[in-house]
Amino acid sequence: MAAAKKAVLGPLVGAVDQGTSSTRFLVFNSKTAELLSHHQVELKQKFPKEGWVEQDPKEILQSVYECIERTCEKLTQLNIDISAIKVWLDLRTQGTVETLSKRIPGNNNFVKSKTGLPLSTYFSAVKLHWILENVRKVKKAVEEERALFGTVDSWLIWSLTGGPNGGVHCTDVTNASRTMLFNIHSLEWDIELCEFFEVPMTILPNIRSSSEIYGLMKISHSLKAGALEGVPLSGCLGDQSAALVGQMCFQDGQAKNTYGTGCFLLCNTGQKCVFSDHGLLTTVAYKLGRDKPVCYALEGSVAIAGAVVRWLRDNLGILKSSEEVEKLANEVGTSYGCYFVPAFSGLYAPYWEPSARGIICGLTQFTNKHHIAFAALEAVCFQTREILDAMNKDCGIPLSHLQVDGGMTNNKILMQLQADILCIPVVKPSMPETTALGAAMAAGAAEGVGVWSLDPEDLSTVTMERFEPQINEEESEIRYATWKKAVQKSMGWTTGQPSTNAGDPNIFCSVPLGFFIVTSMVMLIGARYISGVP
Repeated sequence: MAAAKKAVLGPLVGAVDQGTSSTRFLVFNSKTAELLSHHQVELKQKFPKEGWVEQDPKEILQSVYECIERTCEKLTQLNIDISAIKVWLDLRTQGTVETLSKRIPGNNNFVKSKTGLPLSTYFSAVKLHWILENVRKVKKAVEEERALFGTVDSWLIWSLTGGPNGGVHCTDVTNASRTMLFNIHSLEWDIELCEFFEVPMTILPNIRSSSEIYGLMKISHSLKAGALEGVPLSGCLGDQSAALVGQMCFQDGQAKNTYGTGCFLLCNTGQKCVFSDHGLLTTVAYKLGRDKPVCYALEGSVAIAGAVVRWLRDNLGILKSSEEVEKLANEVGTSYGCYFVPAFSGLYAPYWEPSARGIICGLTQFTNKHHIAFAALEAVCFQTREILDAMNKDCGIPLSHLQVDGGMTNNKILMQLQADILCIPVVKPSMPETTALGAAMAAGAAEGVGVWSLDPEDLSTVTMERFEPQINEEESEIRYATWKKAVQKSMGWTTGQPSTNAGDPNIFCSVPLGFFIVTSMVMLIGARYISGVP
């Protein structure tokens, strides 16, 4: 019997979604934005001592190869021709922050005015400064010009375009803007910042736009998907910028919130670089082409969102699975006056308060695990409300609705709670993989590729689910005001480290949680070594 003819839906666009806890490779139909196939591999995290989080870059790269291989196999089983794939891509420093903050020239705005970021353990520059000071072999490798530095995206691009055999060492403006070494006005590595953090500019990757051809795929011995040989890598976006693009928030004032381990709310401010007076960060949203203008965004980050559900599961044991939280919360439909502030390692925007710690208050003899589960979901929504309030003040035009994405948006109780607490509709796309879709859109729209249009009307087939507020505004405000009281009670819990930075996002010291390490991870790569040192 003759073999069935393989279907060509093309052109197809692939995207690597590289997270802290997992790697995924997803393939989309560029005509309809339909997700055709994907594969996911979980990643390990190492905790060598309290406050330290590490990951193995070799494991990350191998997981990318595995995801590509398995996805291509699934496409073949679906009788889809993979040759249609045209493009794809994608507290050890606390003392360091305190030392550096004393050296800031003039005032604390030195770093923020150039980068839009606070001086924080969150971002790459402090991590790299610490490594260069504390890891002798790395310092020696830099001195001998055997080391390169970059965030995870640059490590993957370098590796997938040949690595030591001609690999391209580059990053895009969105990822560069999270290093604290990048001037968001000039769109270049900043000489003064590099001198301040004592980072040699020679080890930094070249800065490119978010949508252009960086290089061609070179098949590793670890990868059998030969059809991808020579495929251009042409899109690169930080995860939150990718979600903003995937949600098609291309107009000033459009915003999205991504619900993952943490929450990240970004509002497009267009070509205007807006600095926040209410504890938010200024960041590069995207630059979709070498000759296209850069667009900026205001960002508010919530440290603990999905992580609070895992805490209930792994630490308290009141859940057997993360999905069970929705069922528990739904059975009671209220927190019964219980409020949960999951400030496990301080509060981020808009407070920037490192002394805060998690609390559960309003407990009575009637309180049970169902109420605590409900309060945990409410906590995610209240934290988002605080970010949105700050964003409305900075932008001056309140949002009429909030676009959402991320794994937690599958929880309908959470989405309804969010609409109730915000007092505005919450809109969720039927295709939730907006981060990967955004990276795929940037890649497919690159000059010389041209398989994807960034016109929202071309993706009108994407349907939306809308959650309308179901409680009156007065009740919402009462609950929100009580949450704010709980937040105040969570502050000032740590001893021996008096808080001097409350409300000041220019300097913030905190134990970096594991999920932060993806967007700001220090990666050292070179011709003779991959992770760490030769």
